[in-house]
Amino acid sequence: MRSEKITFEGAQGHDLAGRLDLPEGTPRAYALFAHCFTCGKDINSASRIARGLTDHGIAVLRFDFTGMGHSDGEFANTDFSSNVEDLLLAARYLRERDEGPKILIGHSLGGAAVLAVAGEIEEAVAVATIGAPSDPNHVAQLFAESRAEIEEKGEAEVAIAGRTFRVRRKFLEDIEAQPQKARIATLRKALMVFHAPFDQIVGIDNASEIFIAAKHPKSFVSLDKADHLLSDKADADYVAQVLAAWSARYLGAAVAASAVDSDDAEDAVTVAETGNGKYAQMVTAGHHRLAAGEPESVGGTDNGPSPYQLLSAALGACTSITLRMYADRKKWPLEKVSVRLLHTKIHAEDCAECEAREGKIDRIEREISLTGQLDEEQRGRLLEIADKCPVHQGLERRNEVLTRLVD
Repeated sequence: MRSEKITFEGAQGHDLAGRLDLPEGTPRAYALFAHCFTCGKDINSASRIARGLTDHGIAVLRFDFTGMGHSDGEFANTDFSSNVEDLLLAARYLRERDEGPKILIGHSLGGAAVLAVAGEIEEAVAVATIGAPSDPNHVAQLFAESRAEIEEKGEAEVAIAGRTFRVRRKFLEDIEAQPQKARIATLRKALMVFHAPFDQIVGIDNASEIFIAAKHPKSFVSLDKADHLLSDKADADYVAQVLAAWSARYLGAAVAASAVDSDDAEDAVTVAETGNGKYAQMVTAGHHRLAAGEPESVGGTDNGPSPYQLLSAALGACTSITLRMYADRKKWPLEKVSVRLLHTKIHAEDCAECEAREGKIDRIEREISLTGQLDEEQRGRLLEIADKCPVHQGLERRNEVLTRLVD
């Protein structure tokens, strides 16, 4: 993952500080992340979710709203509407740099903000909320004790999460005037609602209200025992993994970019370290991505199949596809193919068919299960055809691997 510090002009003319997290190679898509109320772009959950998405080829822009974190301006002069305008300008920054965000992600009040702005970002095809209130006015409960003073004097100092903020009457009036339910009902984009059943800050009923108000396609994921801020890194990592898998369905043909350079062959595969765990790798083949690594038993983080498991998977996939093609061509009643493979190393002297008689050799045991009304002759022929799959033949031939260093 690469990470760039960026700045762009916000709704009130101040410089807003952002961080653009980029995957290795060309991003499949861009996502825009809106942080929670009084939080910032560098909160642990936002950082981990962004890192997790880059592992799947998705670039993420997270930034501090006006008056927050490292952004200029004064919090007291902001409101929900100005946050929405900041999001629109962040989307414009991405659009002018490369392409607009196809995924919008919002945590807590940031979730309400992305729901409010989604209809104005044409490129966006998927919206995800995390612990979001169904109505921006929900945040007013955080300073309920100071409300009378705010109404009377026009503003008041309020303490939230150990920090002091100046809240003005304009802020209260703004969150009360938001037509959020109508926005959700007319979203017309895929929606994912993440929420923890025991969220003590924003109750689970908010998730229900968002989900009921939205039209399909919509999905809900329970975050079990997670807290509102996703303090446990495992919860943030889980959100990232689900988000990546879910959004891929809606990115579809819109994601044509590949992490393979344009001057490479179409069938080229790239593998790069993710930096997210020892031995963790990201495999890119066209617009497809999958993780690879090593198990904990050899010092890895078990973030994906091992190289030998991927090798076995290649043989298994080729075997299954080859049998399917042959059976379809013969019009045989083959309903399903399942291939189980196990890679081991054995002493060469134990291999009767092998030329080498010293050292160890690789052995892949392959078990094929065929479902369908096939007679014994058909089953026997398919067993023979399995050995003719291109990957099988390539593994048994003497191969050449050419290696060179590139800049």
